[in-house]
Amino acid sequence: MARAVMSEIKKDHIHKLLAKGRRVDNRAWDEFRPITIQPGYIETAEGSARVKVGNTDVLVGVKMTIGEPFADTPNKGVLSTNAELIPMASPNFESGPPDENSIELARVVDRGIRESQMVDLEALCIEPEKEVWIMFTDMYVLDYDGNLFDAAFLGAIAALNNTMVPAKANDRGDDYPLPIRHMPISVTAVQIENSILVDPTLDEEKVAEARLTVTTDENGDLRAMQKGLAGAFTLDQIYKCVETSQRLGNDLRKLIG
Repeated sequence: MARAVMSEIKKDHIHKLLAKGRRVDNRAWDEFRPITIQPGYIETAEGSARVKVGNTDVLVGVKMTIGEPFADTPNKGVLSTNAELIPMASPNFESGPPDENSIELARVVDRGIRESQMVDLEALCIEPEKEVWIMFTDMYVLDYDGNLFDAAFLGAIAALNNTMVPAKANDRGDDYPLPIRHMPISVTAVQIENSILVDPTLDEEKVAEARLTVTTDENGDLRAMQKGLAGAFTLDQIYKCVETSQRLGNDLRKLIG
């Protein structure tokens, strides 16, 4: 996410606390803010979820339709992931076409879902080369207080997890649950001086030097990574972020059900 202006006094306060081993909200370095997940939030969608991570609030809806497959994957369904940063969520978000921030958010979430093979796309093929199910996963940021990547990712997998394929409405038999194979989870950490902090708040993001989002599946396998900001991580710090993602991923996965 693009970083907004921050007062030097607040920056200095964050740095002084970190020098004492503390965060502004007194969380441990590897502790998430309170998380609430409300699956099935939108009645008219095939799947949906509203997720809050601290004050960051994301709504995700899944719609499905029948269409043609891509030429290079004639026997697989299609996953399309989009993100919209609603202006009311932050003074830094503007209406209009997707900007680099919304595109990055959508790509990070899409890559984690796709590379983990969360959805069995072959099972969504109706007739090879002619008809497949197409999933549109749309994420709407309602309030932004840091760590959109993990909030949006949780919302997307929670929405997909309760999605029903609308076969009956399309004269394709009875509705059935979306074929889920794996349950990926992303965990994002930022580097501030020598500290690595999980689930950064907006203020922590503003002073961060580097960001790393690590996605793992239920087996602990590494599925995707996304580096952000201008700073760099050491190899040991990357290993630490991966281990943390594996460990915290197990706890976050339980919230999905």
